[in-house]
Amino acid sequence: MPADAPLALVTGVGRSIGIGAAITAGLVGDGWRVATAGWRDYDERMPWGAEDRVLSNHEIDLGDPYGPGELLRRVAAESGPVSALVCCHCESVDSGILDTSVESFDRHMAVNARATWLLVKAFAEQLAGAPQPRRIVALTSDHAVFNLPYGASKGALDRIVLAAASELAHLEVTANVVNPGAVDTGWMDDDIRSFVRSRNLQPRIGTPDDAAHLVRFLCSPEGGWINGQLLHSDGGVRR
Repeated sequence: MPADAPLALVTGVGRSIGIGAAITAGLVGDGWRVATAGWRDYDERMPWGAEDRVLSNHEIDLGDPYGPGELLRRVAAESGPVSALVCCHCESVDSGILDTSVESFDRHMAVNARATWLLVKAFAEQLAGAPQPRRIVALTSDHAVFNLPYGASKGALDRIVLAAASELAHLEVTANVVNPGAVDTGWMDDDIRSFVRSRNLQPRIGTPDDAAHLVRFLCSPEGGWINGQLLHSDGGVRR
């Protein structure tokens, strides 16, 4: 990309079949320079495991309260100010009301909610000189049943990002949240796929590219009039 092309930072880029990787590829195709961040330790302790190759430019634990600020400083030092922040990172370990540990709840809140706030804060603080368009997009979920810490922390993420639409308006930033629904990124088994299809209004399961299409639009000049919204990009679900 040309050195004067706007720069996007995409977090949560750990696996080639993930939503973060699809968004990264799409933004590059749209003319953005893209820096990526991931945390290999998360994938290694999850059932799907980590890939042999490292996809992200920056490995950083966003559960560390100093991680988000350090990430923005690294990216700015290497590539200049960031114009778009796309938050795809998450902690997601299933547990319910009766079996969630305090440690797990706190880790989910630290990664999914606190880190998002600190990323948004650091992003705003480095915006001087960043070209338009200036965007924040975060991925969320409304799945909380037997997924309590994940769902609760994603609900907090929603409020943080939507608040940014108002609080950062003077910086010409738009901020939106995208709920992509159930996307098959390798975590679904046959029973889950069957259940998801039975609820979907369209006869298939969402893909990472489906989520990426909306994020790319929100980051584009054409998406600039959409602001402060929580958008569902799930193909339609039977309620």
